Amino acid sequence: MDFTSVFKQVQPILNDVQNNGDAAIRRYTKKFDGFDPDPLTIDPSSVSVKLDPKIKDAIDLALSNIFKFHREQFIANLEVQTMKGVVCSRIAKPIERVGLYIPGGTAPLPSTTMMLGVPALVAGCKTIVISTPPDSQGNLPESVLYIAKKIGAKAVVNAGGAQAIAGMAFGTESIPKVDKLFGPGNQYVTAAKMLLQNSEAMVSIDMPAGPSEVLIIADETADPEFVAADLLSQAEHGTDSQVVLVATPETDIDAINLEIQKQLHQLPRKKFAEGALLHSFTVIVDSTDQAMEFSNRYAPEHLIINTKDADRLAEKTEHAGSVFIGQWTPESAGDYASGTNHTLPTYGYARMYSGVSLQSFQKFITMQKISKTGLRKLGPVVETLAEIEGLQAHKNAVTLRLKKLKNQ
Repeated sequence: MDFTSVFKQVQPILNDVQNNGDAAIRRYTKKFDGFDPDPLTIDPSSVSVKLDPKIKDAIDLALSNIFKFHREQFIANLEVQTMKGVVCSRIAKPIERVGLYIPGGTAPLPSTTMMLGVPALVAGCKTIVISTPPDSQGNLPESVLYIAKKIGAKAVVNAGGAQAIAGMAFGTESIPKVDKLFGPGNQYVTAAKMLLQNSEAMVSIDMPAGPSEVLIIADETADPEFVAADLLSQAEHGTDSQVVLVATPETDIDAINLEIQKQLHQLPRKKFAEGALLHSFTVIVDSTDQAMEFSNRYAPEHLIINTKDADRLAEKTEHAGSVFIGQWTPESAGDYASGTNHTLPTYGYARMYSGVSLQSFQKFITMQKISKTGLRKLGPVVETLAEIEGLQAHKNAVTLRLKKLKNQ
């Protein structure tokens, strides 16, 4: 991604939304998507949603699994006596206002709505704002609205792109301002998030999460049908997705390529998958260990290990957003319903970012309480260190208290 070029295109949009609010968002949505969203925001609690019972049941089961996995991620509050009379603690609090960006346009993504909405609900975020591009007729997906109601979202913004990200970051006449932005998107959405976190919007982001990517490690035991299906499952996201196959010499590459072509022609989103395959590649390595070395350098968003020694290789993973172990673990399970989160770092950011979790929606506050006994022991240490740094007021804050204690 050419960040410099994209930043130059996105920054004026952010400035316009900051200055002109809803009007700017509607103007850019008309320009880029061909329609004027009216209304721009919807209260999901006031909308009647009718879903096919089969779809509703599938969503409810996925919500249950995602809820279970994220509920168990609570970390107990910490309290430590570092020395006699000195107690330090750390407590978790929810981020008050969060904005969830749900990519759309070419296809609705209720899965991302669940992946971001459930941990926000579990964490206890008071204000949840969702933004998603509507379909070509200007309608928001019923599945997204259904989930928005289930998680208690305050508003659903009927727009996407950098303009919607800016609307949530700055706040507008109809869009509540948020404290943190979540969600994947195209290069313009990613650039908007990165620019806004360093702006006067006073907003943080989950991670730079852009177009989807998968890396598959395969050996001679891998079923070509499975490998091809897993590669295409990511390729069909969009032409800017990337899929990588890292295979040992014994792997039947020809059979995999034949399967790719066979399955590709049956896909409704064939043109997107074809576009992604044009800039995807295969790497032949000497061993599965070498394959893992390559994967750790690449740092994929999704890593599928389809080898006879999959469990052993998984333990060697250093950099990956999420790992799928063994031939019976398709990446799509994690995308939808196994319970793990599918909002993951791309572009190699898995080297330093984690995927979305419950902690992404929390902040941690440290506290300390010092008794008279504790200050008598700790005070002289603080005085000495403050004096070394030439911070007399810091030293005085301790010295005055120690004098009071001495006179008592």
